[in-house]
Amino acid sequence: MRSRRGDGPNDPVRLPVDGILDLHAFRPSEAGDLVREYLEECRRRGILEIRIVHGKGRGALRRTVHAALDRIEGIERYRLAGDASGWGATLVTLEPAGRVAEAGMKQRTRDPGRPAAGERENTPMGDDRKTKTTAKGTFPTGADLLHEPTLNKGTAFTEAERDAFGLRGLLPPRVCTQDVQVQRVMQNYRQKSTDLERFIHMVSLQDRNETLFYRFVIDNLEELMPIIYTPVVGLACQQFGQIFRRSRGLFVTAEDRGRVKQVLRNWPHQDVRVIVVTDGQRILGLGDLGANGMGIPIGKLSLYTACAGVHPNHNLPVCLDVGTNNERLLDDPLYLGLRRRRLEGPDYDALVDEFVEAAHDLFHHPLIQFEDFANQNSFRLLQRYRDRICTFNDDIQGTAGVILAGIYSAMRITGGKLKDQKVLYLGGGSAGVGIADLIVTAMREEGMPEAEARRRHWLIDSKGLVVKSRDNLQAHKLAYAHEGEFLPDLLSAVGKIKPTILIGVSGQPRTFTREVVEAMARINDRPVIFALSNPTSKSECAAEEAYTWTSGRAIFASGSPFPPVTIGGKRFVPGQGNNAYVFPGVGLGAAVCGARTITGEVFAAAAEALAREVTPTEIELGCIYPPLKKLRQVSAAIAAAVAEVAYRRDLATRPRPGDLLAHVRSQQYEPAYQSYL
Repeated sequence: MRSRRGDGPNDPVRLPVDGILDLHAFRPSEAGDLVREYLEECRRRGILEIRIVHGKGRGALRRTVHAALDRIEGIERYRLAGDASGWGATLVTLEPAGRVAEAGMKQRTRDPGRPAAGERENTPMGDDRKTKTTAKGTFPTGADLLHEPTLNKGTAFTEAERDAFGLRGLLPPRVCTQDVQVQRVMQNYRQKSTDLERFIHMVSLQDRNETLFYRFVIDNLEELMPIIYTPVVGLACQQFGQIFRRSRGLFVTAEDRGRVKQVLRNWPHQDVRVIVVTDGQRILGLGDLGANGMGIPIGKLSLYTACAGVHPNHNLPVCLDVGTNNERLLDDPLYLGLRRRRLEGPDYDALVDEFVEAAHDLFHHPLIQFEDFANQNSFRLLQRYRDRICTFNDDIQGTAGVILAGIYSAMRITGGKLKDQKVLYLGGGSAGVGIADLIVTAMREEGMPEAEARRRHWLIDSKGLVVKSRDNLQAHKLAYAHEGEFLPDLLSAVGKIKPTILIGVSGQPRTFTREVVEAMARINDRPVIFALSNPTSKSECAAEEAYTWTSGRAIFASGSPFPPVTIGGKRFVPGQGNNAYVFPGVGLGAAVCGARTITGEVFAAAAEALAREVTPTEIELGCIYPPLKKLRQVSAAIAAAVAEVAYRRDLATRPRPGDLLAHVRSQQYEPAYQSYL
């Protein structure tokens, strides 16, 4: 096998035989023999899934590759992979060894009734690999084009496109604009009677026409965000097996150990830049949902695109299905995940390691966001990977960025300074400690010694106030275990510590009782109360309760949305400390600059950028976050701030543009139909 142009015909194989054959360095005349010999070597090594990268716009090379594949025995199937800009690769599946008549591969003659690879545009009915090449790229034709959600335009295909791609008769005769399609989608959406029906409606739209889905979401972000993400995504995860229609994302299971890279190669898009991965152990405030947790990475990545403009083909949702300890799911005949107890210990770590290394190698250093891992794993995995790859944990760091931004805005209302705040957290898990860590970082940057900054943060967990005298504290709580009297409940802790800010991240509903909130109001003229647990049913208190019990003096935010509240003729708009304010912009910024790692400084910069987006008029109205309809603008500002930190700290791998913000905006995906002719 010739490894490079100019090598002798008997030279040993030098190309890495790992299932990816990159032909960028080869001429079409060299490709045929190389493909045959490479596939033969893959078969000998037991590699049955191969990606042949020929590049977009290299039609001659692609046709040569397909002509070679048509003559090779032992190929089960092959198909093109790419996006709207063209096909960049061909995915090949080899038949198992037992199904091949002879060992190795041999040349075969093409069926005279079957057209050559270069004649794909005229492939007769029945061939499932029909494509058409135009000046804009290579596209599937006929029903295949209508069934490809990243390319389908539905009734918006023009008359010329209908003729060119064999769509005549497959669509109603009227050509519709995207605006008309959005109108039709909204009319159908509003006819749904429950939030779960609305969620299913949105998923169905995404599965058939991704461009229209994102146009609809972006145009109606405030109305739709609670449906496609929290709180409704929590209900959808609980009923994942019942409402399942079509698979989306990748499931990497405990049974895939040793072949995770092979599983990742099955993903059809090559240019993956953002991965959201969960193991389903702590989904929102709902606990262990196993493989049902896949709804979270899917929903998160939808927000990466809708809120920040990350191209959908650059996104990869992943569920690490390591089993579940949820008895209800194990007994549910409709549960779609592994029916086994959770993988734990060294075997669990080995699977996560294999996944991270495979993703890092195959997709060239993507951002990997860990999502909804249990506390015992979330901190540990973050520490394990944060200095090795581009990664963050949204529960720990994303939440912290949003809350720090909310505190910055609250200080504009109260006139206070960050260094003067004392914060009490109900909940000693990943979110609470992550928020405390980031605020300590911000206090330290303002000149406060770290030890003093940490003493301004107190945790209450399920056993009571976290103090040094307690035994068997988890490692992540130790930095906030202070000298002091042990107090068993929140009310006594509020009375003793006298916090200026009360933050709920406990997952325990109605724990900010009237007595607790009134105590905060006695201590502070403008008490800052953040009830952040998701979904809404898990919130520590409702917005109406916080405003009523403080006579409208509370500065309130929640994790899931609450409607506006009117008290004494005054209207209050609750803030929503939604992580969607921060994580999409962080991801976009990391992708734009090619960040090697993501530091705590990145989230401090993101928080400052978010707070700057709240206008003086909004502050006067008591708003601590900008309206959700401004999220794409906000995400661009955050992305520019993130990239600025990466360039300043020499963490970026891509050349620095002259105008960072303008460059970021130019990279944002806009869901408008493009002509394929």
